Amino acid sequence: MRRVINSTFVSLDGVINHMEAWHFKYVDGETDRIATEQLLASGAMLMGRGTYEGYANAWSKRDGTYAEKINSMPKYVVSSTLDKAEWTNSQIIDGDLLEEVIRLKKEPGGDILMHGFGPVARTLLKYGLLDELHLWVHPAFAGVGTTADMLFGQGESAELRLLDTRVLDSGVVILSYQPVVPAV
Repeated sequence: MRRVINSTFVSLDGVINHMEAWHFKYVDGETDRIATEQLLASGAMLMGRGTYEGYANAWSKRDGTYAEKINSMPKYVVSSTLDKAEWTNSQIIDGDLLEEVIRLKKEPGGDILMHGFGPVARTLLKYGLLDELHLWVHPAFAGVGTTADMLFGQGESAELRLLDTRVLDSGVVILSYQPVVPAV
């Protein structure tokens, strides 16, 4: 069965948005190589509307190994407001998210990669459908945003089991976790 793997950049103070304030100075050959390895090991991508729109605008116009893979692979965008998914090999999920992800996990192919930790990832974590979480913790306090820009919000909780820790030359630490799903 395919796994859903989320890979998310986060600042030390828990911010996942406003990346222009804290993320881009840590992008280098090592981070590019690891991100490319993650993408190449995946068979599909799952994303919310915001991530989809940003990625479609950016990646559909680029070339190279990463761009070629992301442009050609199946992409599933969760949205009740998007009318049309024009980016190559994109399909809108506008029905029951949980049922659709269960179906996608049963399909043949590589794992399903997610970037960003918004409502879609939070829902999958809550209902035991997120298999791994890779947090790219940056050695910087973002100092921007509101609680809506944070990795987790009030009232949300989850227990995770550490799978791996990887320290990059830039000081970014990739913490890999497996959600601990309580028995229902």
